[in-house]
Amino acid sequence: MPATTIWIVVYTIAHLAVIVRAITLPDREPASRAAWVLVLVFVPVVGIVAYLLFGEPWVARRFRRKANAATVEMASAACTDIPSTLDAVPDRFRSVFKACALLGDGRGSSGNRATLAADSNAAIDAMVRDFDQARETIHLSFYIWLADHNGLKVVDALRRAATRGVTCRVVADQIGSQALIRSEHWEAMRKAGVGLCASMKLSLGLQLVFGSRIDLRNHRKIVVVDNRIAYCGSQNCADPEFRIKAKFAPWVDIMLRFEGPVVLQNQRLFATHWMVETGEDAHALYDVPEPGAMPDGFPAIAFGTGPMSPKGAMTDVFVALLYAAEREVVISTPYFVPDAPLLAALTFCARRGVATTLILPARNDSWEVSAISKAHYPQLVEAGVRVFEFRGGLLHAKTLVVDRTVALVGSANMDRRSLDLNFENNTVLCSPEVSAEIRARQDTYLAAADAVSTTAVLQRPLPQRIWENVITMFGPLF
Repeated sequence: MPATTIWIVVYTIAHLAVIVRAITLPDREPASRAAWVLVLVFVPVVGIVAYLLFGEPWVARRFRRKANAATVEMASAACTDIPSTLDAVPDRFRSVFKACALLGDGRGSSGNRATLAADSNAAIDAMVRDFDQARETIHLSFYIWLADHNGLKVVDALRRAATRGVTCRVVADQIGSQALIRSEHWEAMRKAGVGLCASMKLSLGLQLVFGSRIDLRNHRKIVVVDNRIAYCGSQNCADPEFRIKAKFAPWVDIMLRFEGPVVLQNQRLFATHWMVETGEDAHALYDVPEPGAMPDGFPAIAFGTGPMSPKGAMTDVFVALLYAAEREVVISTPYFVPDAPLLAALTFCARRGVATTLILPARNDSWEVSAISKAHYPQLVEAGVRVFEFRGGLLHAKTLVVDRTVALVGSANMDRRSLDLNFENNTVLCSPEVSAEIRARQDTYLAAADAVSTTAVLQRPLPQRIWENVITMFGPLF
């Protein structure tokens, strides 16, 4: 048999095998199956390579085994019973808090306080002040860390802290923070005694077969100081001018500074990932005393999601909050590529009379995400969702406020990467006062935004509608 014929037979078998795999993979949405089959049929060679690299959220067996063990240990270390937390939560939100507790360390916490930073620069300044007052530990995890003004402020503060004996541990995503990791500033922190971890290292060579999917990223933003203070929000460690994508600047973010028992939940979330990636025994971080409840504090739960979480875990949280709404929901997110359950919950929220508002950036640094977002506009506005496009830079804040009572902040976007692939962290809280502050911040976004006209959306030119709807077919791939 000629060699050419052999290669054709081998290729055909491989092509069919990958298509069958794409169709039969358990727990995959029908839309995702259809998108991958289209890619594999119409661009077969590229499609096969793309599927082998990005088709499934596979995590290295060793990483998965260590992560599962650490997660079990974190849950067993919980010392606060969730029912006591739920006493202060309205009935319709209790299922959300239970779900978030199960995604965290299995616990709840009451007696927390939070301060909303005025802006990105103020958040970094507050962190630096806390670092300069730290006595025992500083733990940081960032997806993007730039060697700009704010980024180097944090570098210098960590070096000062480590020099005076504070145990500092830093996690930075290898792709998002690669420029800093390769710079002299990373090595300067190491020489000062800061523990460093380049997270989710890329697999090369044969490691591509045995390692994790190469585009699974650590998208978390976690800061914990002395197990006494924690920060949670959307902000990376960078200037709002975000010089690597300056034409979309300023990046508009949100960051909250927490005190109270929820801080320990953040510490355990950090410690779990630290142990998995570095191999260091950090069990002592699980067993530290729980921060005391603050007078007149509120219930809050910090939790993480990722490719090893139950399928659809982050979607479940978003959907549960939307179904619990009675009067108003306001959402800001930079990347909107919803899966079917999330889109259905959002439109149904508006249809049943809840004032539902979605704020997206007018200009997005991801053209494909922007196109897919706009393709959903007709369905959203016809259902009664008020859609606004923020014109004051790239609105990067991920916020969801329900009835000015419960709020969700953190790193998770409403796109497929956050819903299914990336490691994310969020905090859900029940506080009319803090929710009102976040809601007021959302009003500043709305003041700098333009309402999307129903008429304009429904009268879009045919070529634009074709383009947006075609690329939406491939939404499950992004």
